[in-house]
Amino acid sequence: MKLIKKILKILVCTVLVLALLAGYLYWEVTRKTGVAPMETDGAENGLITPLGTTMLSGHRSGGGIAPENTMMAFQNCVESKEYQLDIFEFDIHLTADGIPVLIHDGTLDRTSDAAAVFGAEGVKVGDKTLEELKQLNMGAKFRADDGTTPFAGLTGDAVPDELRILTLEEALTYLEQSGPYHYIIEIKNSGETGYQAADILYDTLKKFGALQRTVVGTFHNEITAYVDTTYPDMLRSAGFNEVIEFYLYSLVKLEKKGGWDFVALQIPTTDYTVNLGTSRLVNYAHKHDIAVQYWTINDPEEMAYLQSIGADAIMTDVPDRGAEVLTQPN
Repeated sequence: MKLIKKILKILVCTVLVLALLAGYLYWEVTRKTGVAPMETDGAENGLITPLGTTMLSGHRSGGGIAPENTMMAFQNCVESKEYQLDIFEFDIHLTADGIPVLIHDGTLDRTSDAAAVFGAEGVKVGDKTLEELKQLNMGAKFRADDGTTPFAGLTGDAVPDELRILTLEEALTYLEQSGPYHYIIEIKNSGETGYQAADILYDTLKKFGALQRTVVGTFHNEITAYVDTTYPDMLRSAGFNEVIEFYLYSLVKLEKKGGWDFVALQIPTTDYTVNLGTSRLVNYAHKHDIAVQYWTINDPEEMAYLQSIGADAIMTDVPDRGAEVLTQPN
């Protein structure tokens, strides 16, 4: 009987300890903030901004204002009198003939008239050559704030050049004449095609002198490993697994042996289940000379909150809205 009571006592104590630990972790995970953001003067990482300032990044190059990842979107941002971007964010896929083009999805249906042009749905970017893809209207599915689709129905020669699919070379040629800007570029391809995309991206960034102004991202672990091994001078963001690992280290305030191999966290606030939008996380990142760049933030109140906790950049589909809220670096 005494043994049973002792075991029960141990079990009760264990449950209480676990409950307290769970409560603490829940509080840490769900709270927005609780500590003051740290000053960042003297940071070696040029992507870390002075406290109270945040770089404005056009997500998919301002895809909420003009058709995403098109020359029209770039021109809309560059030529705007109301706002000025610090960073352009876009994605690349390789075509069938190995040309990097700007598009987020692996298939073409969401943004273009590919189903009508090619006679089938679900056509992949990598299934077609650049010449074939240039037939498309990349603004066909764009919906304006008033609910209209102003570019739907444009086909053939009626499609303006600024709505045709854009190559990486074309995008950087235009932007570097207007900039210089910073870039966030995500490699969408995986495996051998992803390696090829990384090779081309590296060479292209070197050609334009933009390598140290670009943070490269990918959700594919093998591409992350390839970039680290092959191009150690290429700046990159944390992969998904690294974000989770970093979050856990920040939660318990531990130091990772060997440090971190990325220069930026490019993260949502809550899409990864846990709350990543906290001053605790930002401070931990800044302490380790890592910039924190949030996506995709379209709500002005959330923009203001993230700036208040020390966010270094905010990616938004609506940069005009972001410029009204954020104080940008000089």
